[in-house]
Amino acid sequence: MRLLWAISLVLATPLSAAEWDVPVRPGAIAETLARAAEGDVLRLRPGTYRETVELDYPVTLDGQGHAILDGQEQGSVVTVTGADVTVTGITVIGSGSDHEEIDSGIKLTKTAERAVVRGNVLEGNLYGIDIHGARDALVAANRITGRTDRRMNTRGNGVYVWNAPGAVVEDNDIRLGRDGIFVNSSKKNIFRYNTFRDLRFAVHYMYANQSEVSGNVSIGNDLGYAVMFSKRVKVANNVSIDDREHGVMMNYANNSEITGNYVRGTEQKCAFLYNSNKNTFSGNHFEGCGIGIHFTAGSDGNRILGNAFIGNRTQVKYVSSRWVEWSENGEGNYWSDFAAYDLNGDGIADAPYRPNDSMDHVLWTQPAAKLLLGSPAVQLVRWSQSAFPALLPGGVIDSHPLMQPREIDLISQEGLDD
Repeated sequence: MRLLWAISLVLATPLSAAEWDVPVRPGAIAETLARAAEGDVLRLRPGTYRETVELDYPVTLDGQGHAILDGQEQGSVVTVTGADVTVTGITVIGSGSDHEEIDSGIKLTKTAERAVVRGNVLEGNLYGIDIHGARDALVAANRITGRTDRRMNTRGNGVYVWNAPGAVVEDNDIRLGRDGIFVNSSKKNIFRYNTFRDLRFAVHYMYANQSEVSGNVSIGNDLGYAVMFSKRVKVANNVSIDDREHGVMMNYANNSEITGNYVRGTEQKCAFLYNSNKNTFSGNHFEGCGIGIHFTAGSDGNRILGNAFIGNRTQVKYVSSRWVEWSENGEGNYWSDFAAYDLNGDGIADAPYRPNDSMDHVLWTQPAAKLLLGSPAVQLVRWSQSAFPALLPGGVIDSHPLMQPREIDLISQEGLDD
């Protein structure tokens, strides 16, 4: 009886995963995969492996930080079709150039559930990592450098996410190529703690709901964070420095939360809303931009409070024939150009602030009128409106401006000062 019990215990205990030492020669990875079992680990030696690889069952492919995998410009270099696969420590180069096939350094297909792509270097591939339908994928701590051999709009993205619920993309350094992260027709994704440089968009959302963009850094891109045709998105504690067009853009984006973001030095607009409704902008820092925040195309029902508008050439551009209140429960926003006073010392200015007047409206519609800015007539109109607010045409009013900007609590970013 004891012997039977011991035999049954051995049969019920899974064998330990095997580790394979993969030699550097053509086809060696594929040959080893044909012999390995589920759960095994393939350790690559230092050197360059010239082959494309398909991982169709649970296995770990480990380059140990010193192996190079070169696809020789033939399709995707690594294609993951099995569940619970890990790809780590590999330098991946040499994808093909077919946009229709989305040739990538690493491609995760629909059946690649719970894939982990961590600690790799991807250089010069058309797309860096393609999460194409794979649920609950993790893409973390990779360095992705795109191509420079074609116009930016015809390059591929650093990370492309399509219909991949639960995907998490974090701690990656992404530069060059087209967009840092492009997500289309997906939901419940998290993109956090990534750094983006030399791109078109840092993060580009299209039809992606119930997701989060947090703690990222965008430096010197055409546009920082673009949320388009999406709802219930959280954009929090991100940094945009010296991006050219917009720091944060909302285009047909609704019921979302934009909070604690730091935008500085954008040539055009710190924040831009186009037909975006019922969003909350709170605790953001908009500094040194052409326009602090621009509302257009019927954006309505948005809550704007606790933000700091500092040194923007135009703090707000909002054309309306009615007044829109930008304060709530006795709290408004901080305006660096408002000569406010606070007699009772409660931190709230004793007079409302109206960032735009009728002359602003004229200048927006007739730019040539800027030649008259210094004329006595323009100064008289502006003085009259400040003395008699009833003459103002409508637009934004902050009834409870802050005397000091709120402190912004940015998530620590290693290497931000580099």
